[in-house]
Amino acid sequence: MYKVFVNESPLILTNERQNNSNGNLFTLDGDSILMAIDSLAKGRLKEAYVYHPDEEKMLDVFMHKIPVVVAGGGFVTNAKGKVLFIYRNEKWDLPKGKVDKGESIEKAAIREVEEETGVKGLIIDKFLQTTYHVFRRNGEYRLKQVHWFAMSTTYDGKLVGQKEEGIMKVKWKGSKKVKKALKNSYHNIKILFKDWPNPEIK
Repeated sequence: MYKVFVNESPLILTNERQNNSNGNLFTLDGDSILMAIDSLAKGRLKEAYVYHPDEEKMLDVFMHKIPVVVAGGGFVTNAKGKVLFIYRNEKWDLPKGKVDKGESIEKAAIREVEEETGVKGLIIDKFLQTTYHVFRRNGEYRLKQVHWFAMSTTYDGKLVGQKEEGIMKVKWKGSKKVKKALKNSYHNIKILFKDWPNPEIK
């Protein structure tokens, strides 16, 4: 099963047929997928299911039906264990951005964190997970596939938000402020904190 968020509503790719689908079960073909996305985007449905019998193939099939933007992002912690956040579009988010042609996802993730926050000396500790969400550009729906990495740094210099990317604030946040920020964040960001080693974060 995979969850793809459309305006914070889940489009669930599944190999299990839903018994009580209430008109929100779709097949994995282009027109049906766009109908599902459109229904979620316009608030006609709160969640939708896309069925395909083969769990190993369904994500690949889905990604062939909609243009994909591959991105890399950072879950960055400093020497005090605080997490790096950005504030954009009136939401707290984590730094991320599109992978350039010929660039590795890891290099893109580090570059984007540096560009969006001003933080230097980043080290990738491990891959975390991949999240998916649909956005609209030039009248066309696109799928953003974000590969997230746990990063660490000893940087304690000035934080500088990338204004041309609409970043209004950059902050290091400890556990209490993380908890508060997640109340005004995205589902895909909350997912990354699910296993964060802090009992205060649920």
